[in-house]
Amino acid sequence: MRLTCNLAQIWCLTMSIVTRPLACAGLFVCLLAHCFALVHGAVAAEPAVLVAFGDSLTAGYGLEAKDAFPRQLQRALAARGREVKVINAGVSGDTTSAGLARIDWAVPKDADAVIVELGANDALRGQDPGQAYAALDAIITQLKGKGLAVLLAGMEAPRNMGAYYTKQFNGIYQRLADKHAVALYPFFLEGVAGSPNLNLPDGLHPTAQGVARIVERILPQVEDLLDGADKNPA
Repeated sequence: MRLTCNLAQIWCLTMSIVTRPLACAGLFVCLLAHCFALVHGAVAAEPAVLVAFGDSLTAGYGLEAKDAFPRQLQRALAARGREVKVINAGVSGDTTSAGLARIDWAVPKDADAVIVELGANDALRGQDPGQAYAALDAIITQLKGKGLAVLLAGMEAPRNMGAYYTKQFNGIYQRLADKHAVALYPFFLEGVAGSPNLNLPDGLHPTAQGVARIVERILPQVEDLLDGADKNPA
């Protein structure tokens, strides 16, 4: 934001006040107040920083950068009148343990809130749900320890993993949300999984239209997350 006041203007008004103090003192004060308001407004307009921390579903596997979840979410927030910088911290192939290994450096110090979307690769590989729980537990603990607002995005195991495994795996997200008192979006791929027209040929990753559906559904909780981040202690 460019300031409209300058030293020459202030000097001219100062000299006017010397010669005509009663007539110009009010104008001088108003100009200074206007300059202060512009400076204050420029600082206050700094956008919130939201980190999308996840795997290929966040990174935008098979898509152009503009069509990935972070970019589409940022545009959707802008359309709602919110100035938010959404950082793409997704890494294709990451498990929950891999996410834990990079959490320290993947989330910048100026972040205000984080969406945690991990677990799909754990389930696809049939890894122990207890291991995924422990990794996500550590991730959320670290983020909350830094005063960051967290939205946990849940994942569901493929049905071919068997009823016992899917029940054990799917349940870890609600348990984590309850333990840490964080918001939960139950299934990141809700309304997209299993729809051929919303997924790439691999049947696992959403198309640009599929991502748009995810953004549309998760947007209300993201807005709640950002509102909560404003109230979190630094």
